[in-house]
Amino acid sequence: MNTIQADIITTPRLTLQPLAVEHAEEMAGVLGDPALYSFIGGEPPTVSALRARYGRQTAGSPEPGVSWCNWVVREPEGGRLVGTVQATVQAGEAEVAWVVGVPWQGRGIAREAVAGLIEWLTEHARVGTVLAHIHPDHAASAAVASAVGLAPTDVWLDGEVRWRLDVRFDTTGGVTAL
Repeated sequence: MNTIQADIITTPRLTLQPLAVEHAEEMAGVLGDPALYSFIGGEPPTVSALRARYGRQTAGSPEPGVSWCNWVVREPEGGRLVGTVQATVQAGEAEVAWVVGVPWQGRGIAREAVAGLIEWLTEHARVGTVLAHIHPDHAASAAVASAVGLAPTDVWLDGEVRWRLDVRFDTTGGVTAL
């Protein structure tokens, strides 16, 4: 059971909605381009595979103290789903990931969605460390990570570089990147 629940997050151009099984059909189209899997492996999921995955994700982590927070990214213009962001939160630390469908890449959507996610994590979940794992050849994801304040470390996991952002909470409850 999640201890932290995903809420709606709004940014200037996007709405991040908590993931629901009902998003599977539309997301199958968003995630349908094989090019998305160049760095992460796998292949485009079917609607039924996404329904099953989203069912597991929305049920929450079976591990006590671990929260799975997942969102779909919706652009207000046209109301289309364009991607996902997610965070696994545990003990003041969040591991984040994102994907934006190929037709919507190069428009700053991932940067804006991840920035909104990090702001929400620090304000609502009091996360002090944000981590991401990025393939060393994935320049677009590295650019997103860098733009939102993450920096590469010398830690590798499963062929990916760990990126990290540490934040500090001041006495007024504000957040400062370290």
